[in-house]
Amino acid sequence: MASERVLRARPIDAPFALTQTQSNTQRIYCLNEQAEQQGLRKGMGFSDARALCPDLQTGLANPREDTRFIQTLARWTGRYCPWVGVDEDGLVLDVTGSTHLWGGEAGMLDDLHARLDRAGLTHKAGMADTRGAAWALARFGGGVAAEGEMLQHLGPLSVAALRISDEVCNALQRLGVRSIQDLVALPRVTVSRRFGPDLLLRLDQALGEHPEPVSPQADPVNFAVRMTLPEPIGLAGDVSAGLERLLERLCLTLTDQQMGARRLEFTARRVDQASSQIEVCLARPMRDPIRIAALFARGIEGLDAGYGIDQIRVEAVEVETLPLRQATHHGAQEGDSLADLITRIGNRIGLESITRCLPADSHIPEKSFTVSLAAYSQPAAQGAWPSTGPRPVYIFPPESIAGYAPEPPRRFHWRRMSFVTARAVGPERIAPEWWLDDPAWRSGLRDYWRIYTREGRRLWLFFTPQNPGWFVQGEFA
Repeated sequence: MASERVLRARPIDAPFALTQTQSNTQRIYCLNEQAEQQGLRKGMGFSDARALCPDLQTGLANPREDTRFIQTLARWTGRYCPWVGVDEDGLVLDVTGSTHLWGGEAGMLDDLHARLDRAGLTHKAGMADTRGAAWALARFGGGVAAEGEMLQHLGPLSVAALRISDEVCNALQRLGVRSIQDLVALPRVTVSRRFGPDLLLRLDQALGEHPEPVSPQADPVNFAVRMTLPEPIGLAGDVSAGLERLLERLCLTLTDQQMGARRLEFTARRVDQASSQIEVCLARPMRDPIRIAALFARGIEGLDAGYGIDQIRVEAVEVETLPLRQATHHGAQEGDSLADLITRIGNRIGLESITRCLPADSHIPEKSFTVSLAAYSQPAAQGAWPSTGPRPVYIFPPESIAGYAPEPPRRFHWRRMSFVTARAVGPERIAPEWWLDDPAWRSGLRDYWRIYTREGRRLWLFFTPQNPGWFVQGEFA
């Protein structure tokens, strides 16, 4: 299924496979029929597959897109029945009461095959009174198992058609039990004692002795609302009023699902069928219609209404989980003000332009922090930063200056400027991380000093005792 999704967009008349990294090894994730004819199989190492088939063409697997594709296919098969579920790499349908619309079970299968053929999808289908039997026919036989003839259709099939593990299947075949009818002929007490109850459960599910209902997929929630206007509008105030009404409905849906919007898109359709979009990105999940509406104000003022707007629409394009929180008499929760500020600035210069520093587990100055996007990270908790000496606002790669004595230089030149030391505070000795080979720290220990110059600059200098020399690495505010 995954390989066919890719080949539909990029047809290739050659052996093709998708690969995925598993346990630090690149393996075959899915392959087409031509690759299977070359002896390749799912789970094989990529290097072994390339050795067997030098002409193999590959691509990277994308499980998320595969899931979206199978869900789209599940919605499409809803034309045959309302009960559609996902079963491993296929679909399972409960067509009870629907087959007469296609002239019977065979007519429904023929229509399904014809439509999938036109779509360019390789398919196998089976129909039976039980889910287990339909699964077996779809993968090992095909066709329709008539009512009352379940064992006649399933009996000749391999025991692997019962959805059992490879270990149990191999153990049965070593005992000479190769087909389902061979398994049925054995005493149930002996089978249960040797292989446990799961094997008999799968057998009973296939033969209809144990019920196995189909669990259909829940329809995804659509976080979008729209309004068709009886008369075109064009004033910014009218558009804002309509937007506020839409946001109230959207936020109610978000609250019911305990979700929050991270990215919203407002679309205004004009009477000439042209559309204008306004996108707002949020620094945190939000479902407050008043605060969200204020973020659209600047975009609505510059909206081109043309000859009038007759339809408006708001969609939460990106959502995240936002559990319900205890309300307080203060209104906004702690941290909301900072998030709102990041949101307002981010919608002008881009959220990716706003960053924050977070503590890292290292005593090396340049490794003691990481830079993260402020909109997608939380500030460090109080006390998370290590209790070290003052650190400069700017840290840059060490820049050498003249001097070989361990005492701070009285005068020095740096970046074509002359400085006179007014006061020196230190030293703060920092040792390198001996378990890491960092070229910048191969000179050994460093003695850091805070240098206050008469010119007003406050610099961060260090001295290397092993290889005497002075360097500037930072500057205080």
